[in-house]
This record gives sequence, structure tokens and C-alpha cells, in this order.
Amino acid sequence: MSTAQTGAAGGGRPLGVMAALPQELGDLVEAMRAESGVRTVTHGRRDYHLGTVHGAPCVVTLARIGKVAAAATVSALIHAFDVEAVVFTGVAGGVGREVRIGDVVVADSLTQHDLDASPLFPRFEVPLLGVARFAADQGLADQLAAATGKFVAEEGPALAARFGTQLPQVHRGLIISGDQFVASAAAVEALREALPDALAVEMEGAAIAQVCHEYGVPCAIVRTISDTADAHAPTSFASFLTEIAGTYSNGILKRFLQARAVAG
Repeated sequence: MSTAQTGAAGGGRPLGVMAALPQELGDLVEAMRAESGVRTVTHGRRDYHLGTVHGAPCVVTLARIGKVAAAATVSALIHAFDVEAVVFTGVAGGVGREVRIGDVVVADSLTQHDLDASPLFPRFEVPLLGVARFAADQGLADQLAAATGKFVAEEGPALAARFGTQLPQVHRGLIISGDQFVASAAAVEALREALPDALAVEMEGAAIAQVCHEYGVPCAIVRTISDTADAHAPTSFASFLTEIAGTYSNGILKRFLQARAVAG
């Protein structure tokens, strides 16, 4: 591990902050640049931005899309940058019947809905690991949920009016991941049948949770619901990503990092 790559401004082990797409990070890197300055390290064709933002030392990066990309990125955060914990923010499709566009889901657990090595291993179970569902770190998820709740309480009514959505709700539960963009009612029903307690579907979270589990690094995942994973999903996703994703990420991460900095 290169000493040039470890740590962040302000000393101490930093928090790894990830998203798949630039819009999902909002203005976090710009806020870091204004607060402490940014040192950017290129590693494995990704840029890792080191500095302090909202009072907390962080390494901020884009995972890109999909489970392999996410696993590679979080592995680098752990091994090349020695992060203390990992937080992933982004958008997802709603699967739970009570989950609506504009709501936020904080993962309690994550699983890969497209992993099936049966009959050698039970469906969804990671071969040779004996785990199908990976738990988010309880303390980190609680902190993320608290920040999300504060964001929704303070800005939810204005967001609903601005974007034409219902008042956002915060959910806790299962997030499922796979290397497909789910975009049909039939696919959603199949996911509900296979995993009845799933709240949201995306393409990275369970891979991140598995890597963090194997290396003993705390992780937490927060997802804003951009679409209902049906035939309207491509249009809804594109619109939400452009107009809303950054606003949610900015508001949630700001409150989460400020609380983390105060806690010391």
C-alpha cells in the first residue's frame, strides 16, 4: 500500500463514499474542493478524490455501473486507501408495493437476485461463502437513516412540490442487486415472487456488501427511488437522474457527514 494513496486531509482513516454515476454524487467533490482542497489519485482507471467534506475526511469515487465494477472499486478503497467504512449512494427501482418514486430506502440487508448456482448451492447463496444476504453495518445504516429522515423532514415538502412527487418516505429493508436494468412489470413481479421482502432493485449494492463482509469493513447503502422498474423505467430513470438524484444525495450526505464529523 502506497503511503501516497492512504489517508485524507485532516488525518485519520477516511470514509469511502461511492456512487455509480456522477449525478448520484451531487456536488460532493466540489464541496470538498471548497472546504479542504482535493487530491485526486488515479487507480485502476478510476479517480479517487481525497479531502475533507462537511467536516469528515473522505475518499470519493465513482464505481461505474454493475457488480464487477462496484466490487473492483470498493476493493481499491479498502486496500489502496485504507478506508474505515464505505457508504454508497444512488438511485434504484422500486420493487416493494409500498415504495414510491421519490422515497428513500436504506439497506438493512442486500442480496444478488441474479445469482443462482443451484443445484450445487441454494439459489442466491454465494458459493463457498455460505451467505445469501449480507447485512449492512447496523450503526452506519442507523446514522444514514437518521440523516435521511432529517433531510426528508426538512426538505421533503419542498421536494414534493418542486418535482411533482408525493411526500418522500424513508424505508429500511432488503435491497437486491443484479446485472440487469429491470424495466418490465413481468420482471418486477418475478422479483417480488422470488424475494417478497425486497424494497428496491439496483446493480451494485450487494457486490459492495459482499466485499465489505469478506474484509470486515462496515458498509451502508442508501437508494432514492427513481422509477418503479417497469416499462416506464428508462424514461423515469433518465429524468430522475438528471433532475432529482443530485438534490437527494447532496441533502442526505451533507447531514450524514456533518453528524459523523461532530461524533468525532
